[in-house]
Amino acid sequence: MSSAQEGTPAGPGAGLVPGSATGNGSATGNGSATRHGSATGNGSAAAATKAAAADHATVDAGAADRGTAADGRAAHGTRRLVGVDAARGAALLGMIAVHSLSEADAAGRPTVEYTVVSGRAAALFGVLAGVGVAFLTGRRQVAQSARRATVAGLAVRALLICAFGLVLGQLDTVMGAVVLTYLGMALLLVIPLVFRPTWQVALVGLGAAGLAPAINYYLMSHLPAPRLVNPTVGYLLDEPVGLVIELVFTGFYPALPWLTYLCAGLVVGRLALTSARVALALLGIGAGLAAAASTASTVLLIRYEGLARIWAAQPASGWTAEETAYLLTFGGDGTVPVATWWWLALDAPHTSTPVNLLSTTGAALAVLGLLLLAGHATGPLLRRLVSLVRTPLAALGAMTLTLYVGHVLFLNSDYDTFDATGGFLVQVGAALLIGLAWWATGGRGPLEALVSALSGRARRLAGRGSHRRRPSHVIERV
Repeated sequence: MSSAQEGTPAGPGAGLVPGSATGNGSATGNGSATRHGSATGNGSAAAATKAAAADHATVDAGAADRGTAADGRAAHGTRRLVGVDAARGAALLGMIAVHSLSEADAAGRPTVEYTVVSGRAAALFGVLAGVGVAFLTGRRQVAQSARRATVAGLAVRALLICAFGLVLGQLDTVMGAVVLTYLGMALLLVIPLVFRPTWQVALVGLGAAGLAPAINYYLMSHLPAPRLVNPTVGYLLDEPVGLVIELVFTGFYPALPWLTYLCAGLVVGRLALTSARVALALLGIGAGLAAAASTASTVLLIRYEGLARIWAAQPASGWTAEETAYLLTFGGDGTVPVATWWWLALDAPHTSTPVNLLSTTGAALAVLGLLLLAGHATGPLLRRLVSLVRTPLAALGAMTLTLYVGHVLFLNSDYDTFDATGGFLVQVGAALLIGLAWWATGGRGPLEALVSALSGRARRLAGRGSHRRRPSHVIERV
């Protein structure tokens, strides 16, 4: 294997919200880019062709992965970006841990595993969803000539993710926090941003982190109380407006604050992810951001007495003292009580506060940077060790949507008769066996293949329709 750089991402089946791209910034799709992002191709015909080809990324021959052949296994003739797939696999394991393992120990304190992964696993999913959108759109700002095809493909993909979530909710799952419907809504909200330059996407992401929590906090008292159950088809038919409000503002994974994660991923996905410098920067910036946000929360709550003000407002909040203590320790259900603005200084899982959004975004960037950087390991022994860790994770990450759905179904089945630790180990073992077997075939997961086929079909149909309506002499510079 060449030791040039991290392997190349390929195939839109890559994970919960998959994307396709090639190494060093080259990509096919809606708005083609060459090495390091330089544009190629003009005209509506070129745009339509690129839109139709978004699901068929090619390989940059110089972008071979460091490590063993198994670590950089090709899929359908293309090479995946193993570090991104491994990050998706890590996010999946984190979600399984949160849903399966105990959150508190015998003394009522958060367990170590809950403290490490709660909130952070979901954030990593969100950031990687943004990375997937970047891969699907050529890892650069999409040209206006490709607007129709791009919107069609991304919208169908997002709606399919929503549909999977609604179906799982309809099955009356015992886990009341299925992420798919919320994630699909966030993917719909991010579509307009693929036509904007990267610096504007970054500004929107920062705005979402700072302003979305304040908007949600203000609106909470004016909006219907959320059901905080899994969205279902019945909920959609009975109260479509109420469902949208819950998905965007008041639910467990509210899409408006989650734009922070999607925008961060969209920005990162446009970088040269095969670069060791980029990977190191993601690791350093992410770790620094996470630490800074957590420190800021501590300073605001302790030194500036924010915690005392929260407790002073507790009697008027409608929350009991026990509920308030639980929220402060274990986190919330997507929002915080409307009692005092000091709640927005809290860094606890699933509270959607500015510091929590920044802290979890930083953690997600650090994990992604670390797994990308691992692909640049030197020396046979170190490369082998890296491969032993990344290959199983990447196998999970290549079919995360399928495995996540299987995880939810297992929790709702008669087969889940294990204790917390036993159930977790059974699920991880089964996921690894299935993922590695599928990885060996070089294919994508069945649900990933379905999403890819339907969204690709929508993109191609929309691209052909746009091409027919545009005069042949009109040329738009990409």
